[in-house]
Amino acid sequence: MSQKSIGITGGIGSGKSIVARVLEIMGFPVFYADAEAKKCMQNDQKLQYSIQHLLGDEAFLNGEIQREFIAKQIFSSPELKEKMNALVHPAVYAAYATWCKNQPNKLVFNESALLFETGSFRRFDATILVTAPEEIRLKRVIQRDQSNAKAVKLRMQNQLPDSEKIPLANFIIHNDDQQLVVPQILVVLEQLEM
Repeated sequence: MSQKSIGITGGIGSGKSIVARVLEIMGFPVFYADAEAKKCMQNDQKLQYSIQHLLGDEAFLNGEIQREFIAKQIFSSPELKEKMNALVHPAVYAAYATWCKNQPNKLVFNESALLFETGSFRRFDATILVTAPEEIRLKRVIQRDQSNAKAVKLRMQNQLPDSEKIPLANFIIHNDDQQLVVPQILVVLEQLEM
């Protein structure tokens, strides 16, 4: 049985996590790359050392990752962000490869915010892009994170616009509060399982 590895991505607030959770409820294994990245940064001492070397000792306090400090550093410098990604992504991809070996399913999914931005979409057999209009995404993230519009827009600017991601994606799921998401997921699954 050959396993198919499917990437799920979308801009902040698009609803990629909702699509991933629906797939999990349907019995498909889903790997959450962003959660795994946090786990790697928290538990991998070699990675911690590399991050401290890159960003300074303030990146960790008493062994605890300082997310706000790190976010402020990397979102204000594209160069630092690139270097940070170069440290974290190989650790996450290694964890994903190990995780895949332990999954008996023919289809496995990897939910990740930056598949197209990092070029890692090429590692998957197919990709699903979850889209939603920017104003809906903005409203969702402000409500979810108790954040302000300016902070959310800054995070959005660090992601490619959907117009650049759509041509790279194999499947598009529209989560625009107009179309039902589950029937769209079923259509994608039907095509993936062929």
